[in-house]
Amino acid sequence: MPKMKSHTGMGKRVKVTGKGKVVAQQAGMRHNLEKKASTRTRRLTGTVEVAKADVKRIKKLLGR
Repeated sequence: MPKMKSHTGMGKRVKVTGKGKVVAQQAGMRHNLEKKASTRTRRLTGTVEVAKADVKRIKKLLGR
């Protein structure tokens, strides 16, 4: 049986912390930034923990 390959696209989008939490970039920072308030765009910067409902699916794609 061949080895399972991890989903490379998902690997580029999320990161697993040392304790096993899945963190990703906050959504909403790709386009239409001129329309959004500066306070909103500042709040959207940085990484956040992924929703609990998605963690199982993401970890499966990462081969964990």
